[in-house]
Amino acid sequence: MNVRRLSNISRRTNAMVVGATMLALMLVQTVSAGTIDPADPFGDGVTEYSSLQMLTFFTFFVGYIAMGAAFVFFIVERNNVAPQFRTTMTISALIVGIAAMHYYYMRGVYIEHNVVSIHYRYMDWIITVPLMALKFPSLVGKGAITDSKVAGLGFTGICFLGALIMIGFGYAGEAGLMNGYLALALGGMGWAMIIIATGTPWTTGKGVDNSKIAPELMWSTNALRWFIVVGWIIYPIGYLFSPEVGILENVNQEQMAVLYNIADMINKIGFGVVAWMGAKKATEMMA
Repeated sequence: MNVRRLSNISRRTNAMVVGATMLALMLVQTVSAGTIDPADPFGDGVTEYSSLQMLTFFTFFVGYIAMGAAFVFFIVERNNVAPQFRTTMTISALIVGIAAMHYYYMRGVYIEHNVVSIHYRYMDWIITVPLMALKFPSLVGKGAITDSKVAGLGFTGICFLGALIMIGFGYAGEAGLMNGYLALALGGMGWAMIIIATGTPWTTGKGVDNSKIAPELMWSTNALRWFIVVGWIIYPIGYLFSPEVGILENVNQEQMAVLYNIADMINKIGFGVVAWMGAKKATEMMA
């Protein structure tokens, strides 16, 4: 037992060392690549910025570092869970790793051009949102995924199509390609499709059978549902603050960016953490 505890402590120590090293490297890279002066972060000779501009820069920077740190954590912890949950940890790492890369570029675009890029944002979402839906079968197991189909689509198909609809119409609205209200309503249909497939914290899903989920995984499964049902509400709120959408008056790109950045950090990192907690608990029960 003592050997096992020492092994766990050693693994956690190694994880902290690796994580700290990666964070240091990312900080050095960020500062050297952008030659960031704390008094002039945008490098345009102006040293006075509004609080909202500084908050926007701060959330882009913190988002990049936080996603990178979460990537290291999930990769290291992958070997500390049972083999059947390692795919879950890999998906968690992919989500935050892809987001960290996009945040690095979004931060650069904002610093260099004072523009909040919706293109990088939606490129990130079109990859990471479907991956978030794949957390369910990887965590609860294939046995808990039902054979129910809608228009010939099973659980994975519904989630992928819902993500494409949600993100596609969101981009169309923010890019000014269609009416903002219509894009919001149609995008909401994609969100509803994912909720129907995965279920809610109070109900079973069309594609997920609660009765076949192991008791030790039930809390994490419902936590993932909370993120989808409640945590994702921040995204349509951020959409309303998009200047291109034109739904609300007196809004700007910084307000939209801060809301989106906060939502991404909460949902992407939180999604991975609750899945990791479930995988760890199930692994301990099996041991």
